[in-house]
This record gives sequence, C-alpha cells and structure tokens, in this order.
Amino acid sequence: MRSRVTVTVDEAVVRTAEAAVAEGRAPSMSAWVASAMAERARRETLADVLADIRAELGPATDEETAWARSVLGQ
Repeated sequence: MRSRVTVTVDEAVVRTAEAAVAEGRAPSMSAWVASAMAERARRETLADVLADIRAELGPATDEETAWARSVLGQ
C-alpha cells in the first residue's frame, strides 16, 4: 500500500533529485524520495537496535569498534 504526501524541501535537494532522475539513477522523483525515506527509517531502526545492545552489554571496546569499522569499510 502506498500513501501520497506533500512535503516542502530545499531547492538544492530538489535539483539533486531531478539530476538523479535525469541521469537514470532513480526512476522518478517519488522513487528517489521514497528511497531516502526508507533509508532514514532503516538507519533509525538500526540506531534503536544499537542503543539496546549498548544498554545490555555496555559500550563497545576500541577493538570492537575498529573491527566494525573495518567490516563496514569506514
């Protein structure tokens, strides 16, 4: 199911989305915005999971952080 929404965004963001569509990196403006919203939702969910892990196990050690960064390519 899909919902139609109205949003107001900076013109620079609109130009970026329009360029993505024109260059074939997104099929439409709606698809570009939906993808960005889905990514934001995924990141917030991940942040919640990480907060739960930290609450249960405490903060990551320097070694654990280094390993995670290497796996993520950061």
